[in-house]
Amino acid sequence: MNADIGAEMTRDLLKAIELALGNQWDQAHRIVQQYDADPTAAWIHAVLHKIEGDLDNSRYWYRRADKLECLNREPMAELQTIQTAISG
Repeated sequence: MNADIGAEMTRDLLKAIELALGNQWDQAHRIVQQYDADPTAAWIHAVLHKIEGDLDNSRYWYRRADKLECLNREPMAELQTIQTAISG
């Protein structure tokens, strides 16, 4: 992956997390949908659907992210974990 694309995606995913933590689920969702092939974006996507209450869709995205073990985690704490992981 091009380093510039990776940096841009990281910024966007951090923005999506910030929005989700601020209860702006729809805006966060629009951002992560741009990166559906990325496992971290899929993980955030899974959490967003969990927040929304759509557990079937959430499971789908957890499987795509290879993070099914996180299904029962508290969403806001999970978003903070992802935020820390991608912040470096």
